[in-house]
Amino acid sequence: MRDRSALKALAGFEGLPQEDQEKLLSIALPRHFAKKEVIFAERDEGEGFFVVVEGKVKVLKASPEGKEVILHLCGPGDHIGQVALFGDKGFPASAEALTACRLLFFPRTAILDLLRREPQLALNLLAFLSLRLRQLTVQVESLALKEVPGRLASYLLYLAEEQRSPGGVSLDSSKGQLAGMLGTTPETLSRIFSDMAERGLIEVDRREVSLLDQEGLKALAEEGRYAT
Repeated sequence: MRDRSALKALAGFEGLPQEDQEKLLSIALPRHFAKKEVIFAERDEGEGFFVVVEGKVKVLKASPEGKEVILHLCGPGDHIGQVALFGDKGFPASAEALTACRLLFFPRTAILDLLRREPQLALNLLAFLSLRLRQLTVQVESLALKEVPGRLASYLLYLAEEQRSPGGVSLDSSKGQLAGMLGTTPETLSRIFSDMAERGLIEVDRREVSLLDQEGLKALAEEGRYAT
């Protein structure tokens, strides 16, 4: 039942008829990972993709010096590693369990055979991949062109839209994880949170962030830095 619930929440596959859920579950293999265990490493052969049933996973890129940038934080219903389904160059990033995790693994050959027989499933998956590509493009643009306050403002506005809560958001990651996503350090991120609060843009109560000045946040996100 929990596996079927994960498929119902799976981005791109919401509202699947039970018949289609059964088809997907028939080829899924359960996988368990301990906290901090590597699920797959960059350039590993893409033998299939995963759906998170329980726990949290980070998808990241790491430099030879050990510096990492978090590309996605994934929870129940998210799927990871789909890009490798359509090519033979391996995974473009790494994935690591942030908590003890239970995942469903969909072998590449089996899922491709299913997608050939069920074109609507293929279209759903492509739609989700397009969304992820758009999100990644925005993230790369933000890292390259915006200062950290602009990146944080963009992320808070993105969360507000995702959580459908324009007045405030709940941070779903630790300060260290959020810093990794924004390409900065936890110490710098803490200073920026404090600075944005002093400017009246936000109010912070642990992981709850009230968005006090929507227009100010939008301007900061668009300009990428504080107005001089």
